Amino acid sequence: MPSLHLENVAKHFGGLKAVDQVTMEVRPGEITGLIGPNGAGKSTVVNMISGVLSLTHGDITVDGTSLATDRADIVARKGVARTFQNIRLLPEASVLENVLIGFHRREEASILSQLLGLPSARRDTKRFEAKTWDLLRRFRMEDYAEFEAGNLAYGHQRRVEMMRAIAAEPDIVLLDEPVAGMNDVESEELATIFKELAASGMALLLIEHNVGFVTRLCKQVYVLDSGRMIASGTPEEVIRDPQVVAAYIGTSGGQ
Repeated sequence: MPSLHLENVAKHFGGLKAVDQVTMEVRPGEITGLIGPNGAGKSTVVNMISGVLSLTHGDITVDGTSLATDRADIVARKGVARTFQNIRLLPEASVLENVLIGFHRREEASILSQLLGLPSARRDTKRFEAKTWDLLRRFRMEDYAEFEAGNLAYGHQRRVEMMRAIAAEPDIVLLDEPVAGMNDVESEELATIFKELAASGMALLLIEHNVGFVTRLCKQVYVLDSGRMIASGTPEEVIRDPQVVAAYIGTSGGQ
């Protein structure tokens, strides 16, 4: 399975250096953490990796292949999926339908076959429905399959978005504040799922404001402050770093 590597990545908006000289690696089979206070540049990093924002300079590679100039759809086809801070679902569609959308990049039937309802298109649909039910069970959401996504509780909507991202069978998943607004029970249930995904070989980048959640899950943690990397290492090393305490933990109470 491939790894994700950022080398001296920067994003400048005029004179503002939103992200500057960031280098980090996200390895397969691991959950890697990216933390920092509000405005540190975490989401900007995610947007650059996923092709939403262009790079000012630096390089982003997956298994040695550069993504630096790729559009978001190309990045996704190269095996990188993401979730968003602001949930993006089809609210009137069912949970099942929302997750099924995530499989469209794996379609083998032609567009004409799909329009005409030919056997190859029906085979795709049947295969993807089976995989969707597998995801629903993995995320403990099978009882909600026919519910309209917009009527779900916030925590369950988050799960639907994650299932849709993982439906594309990516090698690398970017999780942008996945447990924001969740209670402890919901967060721990997701933590278990994230561990299972990593155990399957996926590389997970967990972008979070919740230091405790990240340090419990991650083998390697990177810390941003004002767009620059101020620390990296094991969770134990990072939370003892004086710069991290001053810039983040000391100002947020560890949350």
